Amino acid sequence: MISPRSRTPQPHRLEFRFRAVSRVALLGLCVSAILGFGRSAAAAGNFWSAENKHEKPYAVIFGTVWGPDDHPLYGVKIKIRREAEKKVRWELYSDHNGEFAQRVPAGKQDYVVWADAKGHKSQTGSQLQADEVKVHVDADERVDTGLHLK
Repeated sequence: MISPRSRTPQPHRLEFRFRAVSRVALLGLCVSAILGFGRSAAAAGNFWSAENKHEKPYAVIFGTVWGPDDHPLYGVKIKIRREAEKKVRWELYSDHNGEFAQRVPAGKQDYVVWADAKGHKSQTGSQLQADEVKVHVDADERVDTGLHLK
């Protein structure tokens, strides 16, 4: 006598599995055709670049705020302006890692970055101060800097 576990699969079960697999494959082909994966690389490149035509190129000023004990500081207000201007253009705060990042227009430009350390004191209780840092941007790039509070 043959045990139930040693039986070979029945034909109608194999047919059901084949139909299920073929339906999934057909669905995948339809989705890829709709999304345009069959296009050439040049056509796909034109499609994606047309979507981003309205986005202007930019550079990123990225930095870290360091305390007197060389630990990153959280919640420090950062101010950025163009060197030729007096008015602050961007204000942001350092995150939990002491880091900040600001998009600025791409192109040759000098910026001045500094930390407004009001409310941040050293371990001795004295008010922390930071020097201004000059940052030069040439194109659409990332420029890294550091602000050290004393």
